[in-house]
Amino acid sequence: MDLSLFLQHMVNAISLGFVFGLVAVGYALVYGVVKLVNFAHGDVFMMAAYFMFYTSLIFGAPWLSAVILGIVFTSLLGVGIEKVAYKPLRKYPRINSLVSSIGMSFLLQNFAVVVFGGIQRSFPVPEPMKKTLIFGEIRVQAVSIYTIIFSVIVVLILTFILQKTKIGLAMRILSRDFDTARLMGINVNRTISFTFALGSALAAVSAVFWALRYPQIFPFMGQYPGSRAFIAAVVGGIGSLKGALIGGFVLGLLTVLIPAMFPEYSGYREAFIFLLLVLVLIFKPNGLFGQEAGEKA
Repeated sequence: MDLSLFLQHMVNAISLGFVFGLVAVGYALVYGVVKLVNFAHGDVFMMAAYFMFYTSLIFGAPWLSAVILGIVFTSLLGVGIEKVAYKPLRKYPRINSLVSSIGMSFLLQNFAVVVFGGIQRSFPVPEPMKKTLIFGEIRVQAVSIYTIIFSVIVVLILTFILQKTKIGLAMRILSRDFDTARLMGINVNRTISFTFALGSALAAVSAVFWALRYPQIFPFMGQYPGSRAFIAAVVGGIGSLKGALIGGFVLGLLTVLIPAMFPEYSGYREAFIFLLLVLVLIFKPNGLFGQEAGEKA
């Protein structure tokens, strides 16, 4: 493989890594604050794609407006799911909420089948995203470049929210101790709702990048990116935002570079990914950047 082809694959791997990473950060946000693995997160990702599709199709909204409205609707969906499926179970053992998240996943999938239909639908792709950019001998799809640029912007905005705002401080305190947060006057319910809204918004942004890359949406489209994002979150350290993002990059590299550099092993790509997961769980049970139980630093 020559250098130009390798760089092309690297751009694709990085853009896909950002998609996996942003979905994984949504997992990590919720787990970090509520200590809940939200298995419905991949299906929230799917609903976001449908929100954007029908906002554009039915209301005739411009593409960018449809994306913004889709993100808003998805954030509201995330808050609604927390209120209905998780908040009533907060005082009970965590396994109850875990089972509820699995049930919510099935509910969203079957709701989409009944309401939107089981057939695939073409996601609208703006003309600038369809172009192929040429840099010397390197040919890169424009959507990959846009994905990287806007993902960096999203990560910077997320970092600002968590580090520089009162609600971000409240989320960080809540992730350490609920009782201490209440004693400090933090509105726990509002903070948890905001966490679900923010995590769902990240899923919506990822859904945009995914649908632009693979412009076919269907009720079960969230399963693959959702499962990969969950693996990324576990590899990076569930609850660690930095770990989730880096885990997404690792999976993006494996997904793109194994078939590109070792085509004879392309059929074993999934095996390599799960082998990585097993090795991390054996040698680093808390993930690459996860904290030990009780660790506060």
